[in-house]
Amino acid sequence: MKVPEYPENEDVRIEILRSLNILDTEPEERFDRITRIAKRLFGVPIVLISLVDLKCQWFKSSQGIEPSQMPQSRDVSFCGHAIVGDEIFIVADALLDDRFYDNPYVIDEPKIRFYAGVPLIISKGIKLGTLCLIDRCPRILNEEDRRLLQDLGQMAVQELAVLQLATIDELTQISNRRGFVALSQYSLKLCKRENKPASLFFLDLDLFKEINDRYGHAEGDRALIDFSMILKESFRESDVVGRLGGDEFVALLSNVDREETQLVLERLERSLEEFNQKSNRGYQIICSVGIVAFDSSRHQSINDLLAEGDRLMYAQKQEKRKKSVYSPS
Repeated sequence: MKVPEYPENEDVRIEILRSLNILDTEPEERFDRITRIAKRLFGVPIVLISLVDLKCQWFKSSQGIEPSQMPQSRDVSFCGHAIVGDEIFIVADALLDDRFYDNPYVIDEPKIRFYAGVPLIISKGIKLGTLCLIDRCPRILNEEDRRLLQDLGQMAVQELAVLQLATIDELTQISNRRGFVALSQYSLKLCKRENKPASLFFLDLDLFKEINDRYGHAEGDRALIDFSMILKESFRESDVVGRLGGDEFVALLSNVDREETQLVLERLERSLEEFNQKSNRGYQIICSVGIVAFDSSRHQSINDLLAEGDRLMYAQKQEKRKKSVYSPS
């Protein structure tokens, strides 16, 4: 038996999957409808919408078998193989395939002989799982069958995209509060388990009300979008960046020590300075920042970090006002 390989973007893939808050949730008609259609159209005994987590797979929808009847280890899953590629993954006869002839799914229930799984690909090529057909007899798919399975897979992707939109800020296209909290909780658990440092940046735009009042809300929206772009460029791809609402932004950095955190802050300050020099808009994008080092003995959740970051950010903003760095809006 061959154990599935991991996609190159596995860390990001897992973060996005878990941010949807879909794992271990109740069945939903919008997903069950797709698997029922697939079961009827292809005449197979089993159809699944399978989501592949770090160590296991989990079935959002299943037709023809109870999830408890299938071991859910990723190491023995067919779907783990399917998400490595972009095309439909087909095993015409598992008993004749060196990768699967001794797989527990093949030897024992559900006694898979045929498998076809279309990867469920959302933004940035992230494959969360599959819509898969399973039969206890060998079979093949012709070109029309493949197109039909692709179409049904796209229907499942559209339903997942609806969930993803609920975690994305519509204006800036970065994580909203819900998405940030979900991703950050996973990152903090990982840092705590592996004893790695983490830092939270709590950022608030200075004089944002003045921009809205003087230049209009459309220009204010433009400033928020620009600031979110600056954040994405300043932080690493692995960092979790989000907009909490209004002019409040956050970023969680994992596996960074105090010195690295300072370097990130300096990079952000340089990026803002360069942007302001080039933009020539009559106003500058500036911010106050509260930075908190994660301490598992004091911070039980991401909300604890957010509360402390908010307090430190506000203290910096007040200090600027005392020093007349800018006039209060």
